[in-house]
Amino acid sequence: MAGAKRGCLVVLAILVLLVALAGAAAALLWQRQSGFAATPVTPTQASVTVASGDSFTTVLGKLRAAGIDEGQDLQWQLLARQLDAAGKLKVGEYALEPAPTPRELLRNMRQGKVLQYRVTIVEGWNIRQLRAAINRAQPLQHKTTDMSDSELMAALGFAEQHPEGRFLPETYIYQRGDSDLDVLKRAHAAMEKELAAAWASRADDLPLSSPYELLILASIIEKETGLASERPQIAGVFMRRLKMGMRLQTDPTVIYGIGSAYDGNIRKSHLTTDTPYNTYTRAGLTPTPIAMPGRDALQAAAHPAKGDALYFVAVGDGSGAHVFSASYSEHNAAVARYLQRLREKRNEAAPK
Repeated sequence: MAGAKRGCLVVLAILVLLVALAGAAAALLWQRQSGFAATPVTPTQASVTVASGDSFTTVLGKLRAAGIDEGQDLQWQLLARQLDAAGKLKVGEYALEPAPTPRELLRNMRQGKVLQYRVTIVEGWNIRQLRAAINRAQPLQHKTTDMSDSELMAALGFAEQHPEGRFLPETYIYQRGDSDLDVLKRAHAAMEKELAAAWASRADDLPLSSPYELLILASIIEKETGLASERPQIAGVFMRRLKMGMRLQTDPTVIYGIGSAYDGNIRKSHLTTDTPYNTYTRAGLTPTPIAMPGRDALQAAAHPAKGDALYFVAVGDGSGAHVFSASYSEHNAAVARYLQRLREKRNEAAPK
């Protein structure tokens, strides 16, 4: 009987020891798994792409090809099950820099937090500048590079529209696989929305007959000043001139009419040579916008400042500000002051 008891105690001791060993082994495995999941990877590539139809094994192979040798395949598979990521990875490109942990990387893939890129359309750019920036944007797919402006607008579904002024200045986010047409469609839709809102909220008695005329005027306002605070004042000057039948006489329209031949200097011959965009020789608005106006310029055109000013000229102090005048004599005096400041600056810059 005593021998039987001793035998049972030995068996029990062995079982306790085995349980303890199993618990220690499980704890060690858990510790190793947790350490693996929380340690940043060391890739040799900046990103990895999950394609449509990729299995988790295929994605893991891509991670290995990207230089990630951390962890055993079983550890990655266990982590994927833990995060409910196996079989649920979203298609797209994912950043490997700065180095994520395996847990962060699989969560990003599970949630579709793809690598994003940005392209900015700058206020005041013309269509040539916009298209050049879009053509430089990477890794955007370039479908429009060899298209003419009219072919571009047809591809966007607006064959009847002139492209100038039709895209809202803004920073647009895209991802690998998107095309320039995707970005331009969004920029066009954004401008349509902003223009419609500005037109719907416009002040009473504006001398404009359509949203397109508001867009044209906003583009001229955009090019006349970089100071948002001045845009309503400049809009007011142009509105009063339009109502009175006065020519707008604004240099940016003349420059636009010169096109790529403009060398940075506007001459008297430019002001007197008639073109559809010369507002010194022709009354009214230009036939199309001359640039991409931003939201501030659109709102200024829709809500011009009240007043009696009919003229403005740069202060000439480097601030970008203008002097506004109600009479031609006041304007001439302001122009004289501007020219005097210009001469003084040139004299200061001249070699002694």
